[in-house]
Amino acid sequence: MRARIAAGVLAIVVLLGPVGASALDRAELPEGFVYLDEVIPGIVVDLGYYRSDTMVGEPLDGYGHPYAVLSKVAARALAKVQTDLLGLGLSLKVTDAYRPQRAVDHLIRWAKEPDDPKTKATYYPNVAKENLFKEGYIARKSGHTRGSTVDVTIVYWESANVVRELDMGTPYDFADEASWPSSRAVTAQQRANRALLRSIMILHGFRPYFREWWHFTLKDEPFPDTYFDFPL
Repeated sequence: MRARIAAGVLAIVVLLGPVGASALDRAELPEGFVYLDEVIPGIVVDLGYYRSDTMVGEPLDGYGHPYAVLSKVAARALAKVQTDLLGLGLSLKVTDAYRPQRAVDHLIRWAKEPDDPKTKATYYPNVAKENLFKEGYIARKSGHTRGSTVDVTIVYWESANVVRELDMGTPYDFADEASWPSSRAVTAQQRANRALLRSIMILHGFRPYFREWWHFTLKDEPFPDTYFDFPL
């Protein structure tokens, strides 16, 4: 399966360095945490909740900068995933990592507000807003806040500065059964792409989530009972 996917992609000729502002502009992190793009070569970072084009329709509280942060232990495991993907001419793209508790609280407040028809149609067309928690698409206590859960996909470079995501069948943060890794509502190639991501993440110590193909938590997370709230 890896060979079939790798055969159709371009080799990476340029590795991307840290995105966003320089390291001098970044806050010092609590002990045990790192900025992913400073420790994992070539990783692409595009935090969805830093932008306004999410189910919430605005950046979440605590996302003041577009930096992906994880526990050092989770980052080391993710670096091994990246090494495997680079060998196939591919790379990880991180769409969310550590999430401050204030961002989770923002989601909880948002869930009590009336629907925005545009974001509902784009992100949760078949789920009632009040059921997003019950059906497991949003958590009041999120693994992201413990610092060892990450949302990822796979990309390859079309040119030095242009990346394209492998087709996973649904976009990131699409709350629908079609986003379940087991879904048969997507094509065989899309299932194969999901399986590639899933198998490499599991190989290096991450546990998948059965409702979201992009969501993984380190099995041996270092802070299993701590929900952090330092801002990004």
